[in-house]
Amino acid sequence: MKFVLLAAALSLPAIACAQTAPAPAASIAASSKFSLDTPLTTIIADPVAKAVLDKNIPGVSTHPMFEQFKGMSLNQVAPMAGGAITPEMLAKASADLSAIK
Repeated sequence: MKFVLLAAALSLPAIACAQTAPAPAASIAASSKFSLDTPLTTIIADPVAKAVLDKNIPGVSTHPMFEQFKGMSLNQVAPMAGGAITPEMLAKASADLSAIK
């Protein structure tokens, strides 16, 4: 019986620490309205987000094949863009999109 009580007492600090730990980075990122994982059609539906997209990755929203990839995110489209969407462009777009609330 003493062993069970001791084991329970030792596990309480771990539970208390788990409840007071800061939110993981994913939760912080989820608070942004837009990200590189947001579908392009959702981004261009918002005038502010569309302006960010047009500024950082010109031509994406007017691309002749936009209808074929509009349901995809920038993270999904970039690897298929043949280098036209650079990591630097994505970084700028990410920073600007995450600033939109």
